[in-house]
Amino acid sequence: MPFVNTSLLRVGYEEWNPAGQRTVILMHGWPDSPRTWNHVAPLLVQAGYHVIAPALRGFAPTTFLSADTPRTGQLASFGRDLLEFIDALGLVKPALVGHDWGARAVAIASGLRPGVASHMVMISVGYGTNDPNQPVSVEQARNYWYHWYMNTPRGRDAVRHDRRALSRLMWDTWAPPGWYDPAEFEETANAFDTPDWADIVIHSYTQRWNLAPADPAYDEDERRLNPAPVLSVPTLMLHGAADGVTLPSSSANKEKFFTGPYQRTLLPGVGHFPQREAPQVVAEAVLAWLKAH
Repeated sequence: MPFVNTSLLRVGYEEWNPAGQRTVILMHGWPDSPRTWNHVAPLLVQAGYHVIAPALRGFAPTTFLSADTPRTGQLASFGRDLLEFIDALGLVKPALVGHDWGARAVAIASGLRPGVASHMVMISVGYGTNDPNQPVSVEQARNYWYHWYMNTPRGRDAVRHDRRALSRLMWDTWAPPGWYDPAEFEETANAFDTPDWADIVIHSYTQRWNLAPADPAYDEDERRLNPAPVLSVPTLMLHGAADGVTLPSSSANKEKFFTGPYQRTLLPGVGHFPQREAPQVVAEAVLAWLKAH
C-alpha cells in the first residue's frame, strides 16, 4: 500500500489504475476501512478511471506524524485531511465519493474549497446534517444510541476495550440480516486496531453534539462550514431504503443546498452499506453520474 504525508498524517491508501486520465477518490466510513470499496473500484477501473481509497485518520495504516497532535475526530478534520491528501498527490478536480464519515468528508472538503471536485457522491449520509442543533426525530435519536452511549464512561470503555464487538453490532443492525461474510468483518476490523482509533471515534461522536471541546485548529473551518454552505458541484445522493441507522428521510429535501445538478436515489432493500451490499448498483450509479455531468 502506498503512503503520502500531509501536514499531520502519513496516509495509507489503496490505488487502482494510476494511468487513468480521470481520478475518483473513495472515502470510507465508520466502522469500516478502504476495503469497503473492493468491489466498486474494479468497476470504475474498467471504465478507465484512476481510483484511490485512503484510510481515514485513526484507521490503519494511516498514522499521525507527531505524538503531540490532538487525536481529533471533529468532522471538519476529515474534510481538511481530504483537501491536504488531494494536494499531496497533486490531483486536479477529482470526483469525490464518500460513505458515512466519508460522505461528510467529501461534503466538507467541497464546502471549504469550492471547485475542488468535478463531482460529488454522498452515500448514506445526507448533506447539511452536521449541525449539533439540528432537529432529530425520536426514531433517529433511538438509532443514534451509540452516539449517546459514547458520551458515558461505559460507552467509552466499550470503544476502547471491546471495539470489535461494538463494531460488529453496527454491521449486524444497520442493514438487512445476513448481508456480510463474518471473515470480511474480521479483516476490515484490523483497521481499528490502532492506538488512535478509540480517541478519534470517541471525540467524533461527542464533539459533533457539542459534548466535548472542539479542536481550535479547525475554528476557521468551522466558521466557514456553519451554516452549511451552498454547493455548486454536481452531487448524487445514494441512500439505502433499508438503512438501519440513518433514516432515509434524513437525506430528503436537500435541493436547497445545491446550485448545480443534484439527484437523490433510494436503493430498495439496501441498508447502510450500499457499496458493500450492492456494489454493482453503486458503481453503475456513480459512472452514470460522472458521464451525465
